[in-house]
Amino acid sequence: MSDRVRIGIVGVGSISVRGILPHLTQDDVQDRLQVTAVCDPVPGRAQAASEKFNVPHAYETYEALLADGHVDAVSIASPIGLHYEQGKLAIEHGVHAHFNKTMTTTVEEADNLIASAAEKRVKLVASPGQMLRPINQEIRRLVNDGALGTLTWAATGSAFGRYHENESVRHGDDLLSNINPAWYFRKPGGGPLYDMTVYGLHTLTGILGPAKRVTAFSGVRIKKREFRGEMLPCDMDDNTFILLDFGEAFFAFVYGAAAGSQVRGGLAIHGTTGTIEGGSFNGKPIPDMELPHVVGTHRNIQEAHVYEDIMQLVDWIREDKPTLVTAEHARHVIEIFDAGYRSAQTGHAQTLRTRF
Repeated sequence: MSDRVRIGIVGVGSISVRGILPHLTQDDVQDRLQVTAVCDPVPGRAQAASEKFNVPHAYETYEALLADGHVDAVSIASPIGLHYEQGKLAIEHGVHAHFNKTMTTTVEEADNLIASAAEKRVKLVASPGQMLRPINQEIRRLVNDGALGTLTWAATGSAFGRYHENESVRHGDDLLSNINPAWYFRKPGGGPLYDMTVYGLHTLTGILGPAKRVTAFSGVRIKKREFRGEMLPCDMDDNTFILLDFGEAFFAFVYGAAAGSQVRGGLAIHGTTGTIEGGSFNGKPIPDMELPHVVGTHRNIQEAHVYEDIMQLVDWIREDKPTLVTAEHARHVIEIFDAGYRSAQTGHAQTLRTRF
């Protein structure tokens, strides 16, 4: 392999068009990487992206992309329910992989990818890399230094609303601007947990460490959604409410809802002498800084955090420099979601087994 990492983009959907491809084709990163291939099953979409972003190879199948051998790594930006099988194929070909959130939908799938990657010496980076953010590292320091006193409870969560239906790439007339969001509402891999709550839960567990038990209620609240005059069926749970047990009577509330917001700033951690709420400690803002690679033009391009996670993989490949954005952390968050759905189905609390 040359000093430039050859990257293939798997899926030319919203996140790739708005963020991944604009970031990775900027001039300032071409000394470290080159996007050499894109693939997408929608006829013509990969070719359209290839032409717009000057990518040399376009494919309608992922298998063809891997078979041609033009990539050292892939960024898997397909619907979440496809990530496990696509990750497996990358590993089998000896190709390093970045997973856009969430890496898999079950803890057993995550186990398999991690074990297979270790055997093949393939590097895995799994978004979202929330603990790369300096503000989250500072919150972790405050918690560990006892600034909040004895921790009492915490909360995080997100809601779908109509965010995906209203994205800028949904309502145009060409292949790169008329991308249908239907998969976000279907099994497997749809729903607000895997897509949105994953951010807050990565932050929460990154600061507090692994949880021990889960109990939850979950179901489908919105059965159909309207998009450009079409009614999209919704069969994936969109209203899930989880209680996490971190041990010693310290609990956290986690939600992924169809609509409505409860936690200001996406994060709350309460203690006997202090509170973290969003980006503040006891009402005072916590200073923050940019992510390491988000400089220059990258500050003004969408999905900069995804670009940062991909660059973590690039650095790891080029410099053997491991990252905080680990598959093991992603697996623990996945187990919480997996166990939450199982708890809702069975009516029983679930004990967690993973650590990071």
